[in-house]
Amino acid sequence: MALGSSLLATLILALAVAAKPVEIVDNLVHLPLVKRTNAANITNVLQRDQARAQALKNPKSQAHKRRASGSISATNQAEDYVVEVGIGSSGTTYTLLVDTGSSNTWVGAGKSFESSSTTVDTGDSVSVSYGSGSFSGTEYEDTVTLGSLTIQKQSFGVASQAEGFSGVDGIIGIGPVDLTEDTVNGVDEVPTVTDNLYSQGQISENLVSVYFAPTTSEDDTNGELTFGGTDSSKYTGSINYVDTTSTSPASYYWGIDESITYGSSGETILSSTAGIVDTGTTLVLIATNAYSKYQSVTGATEDESTGLLRLSSSQYDNLESLYFNIGSESYELTPNAQIWPRSLNSAIGGSSDDIYLIVNSIGTPSGEGLDFINGYTFLERYYSVFDTGNSRVGFATTSYTDATSN
Repeated sequence: MALGSSLLATLILALAVAAKPVEIVDNLVHLPLVKRTNAANITNVLQRDQARAQALKNPKSQAHKRRASGSISATNQAEDYVVEVGIGSSGTTYTLLVDTGSSNTWVGAGKSFESSSTTVDTGDSVSVSYGSGSFSGTEYEDTVTLGSLTIQKQSFGVASQAEGFSGVDGIIGIGPVDLTEDTVNGVDEVPTVTDNLYSQGQISENLVSVYFAPTTSEDDTNGELTFGGTDSSKYTGSINYVDTTSTSPASYYWGIDESITYGSSGETILSSTAGIVDTGTTLVLIATNAYSKYQSVTGATEDESTGLLRLSSSQYDNLESLYFNIGSESYELTPNAQIWPRSLNSAIGGSSDDIYLIVNSIGTPSGEGLDFINGYTFLERYYSVFDTGNSRVGFATTSYTDATSN
């Protein structure tokens, strides 16, 4: 691949149901990805998200501390996005979760790792806990391929023990590199896939862009992941950027400051505070005090079967928009964008006739430095950019921002 053109240095990974041949259009490389639903465990979506949130609040202890031997309680992934990644001279591919909330890349949860002539066993132990899962094993180095891009000597873990990752082979972590600190024995930090693509001249900018579209089926072709640039065909208007937050622990992740208001009256749901944007979280989670306000203004009741807030049809008719105020911009979640896709109600253990909200409690009150998580149900409505080089996060509207697909 020629490196003189930024277009040629941009990799787009197109979300798809199954692996397809890599397609090059307008000098951009498209590699299929898939939104994956674990039907057996999606009923735990709130439990899983809240467990992950509590781990994320402790980036240097619970979430990324080397584990002693033994097992921990973990629920399987409910819904997530995966990409096919090649490792080694043999080109063996692995199905990896795409996670902006972690930074280690590893395999071995499903398919066993197959070493090749280019594989180097470092002998260093590695271990990461995600709250909703964990892995431990040994760190390796090898050639990693993403479409037509090749990373030399990428460091990654090979799991000897993994919990909570049914149906996938591991994770490709695209969070900030600081999250890899103390995860590998004797190593300060492990350069991420994005860092190495940039340092090896494969991409012209050290950033990742994410495009999702709302989905109403359990497996759907609905987005793109872009390394090194943005795809203007996937968003409308301009991308608006905001600096990452300096408030800890949100500052360890793709953290931003935001406030949330409700309806035409602008009633405050969550005062300006720090939180994160996370593809590894399904729902939009907010501090308990904000959750109580949101429940009050919507009139919703907690559903025993799913744990989610439930609306009657008349309450949904009166539901107003929710506004996420980030930097100088306000990002609207319309009433339809605030509800779970009704065609997937049965997948979460709900009734097909009910209306469930995708906003819920993070499990702790405001003031802890990570008071909200904008999960992928938010990202399905906005194009997002995670810019390491400029320490900022960007958002833009898409053709699905105001869609009524749910």
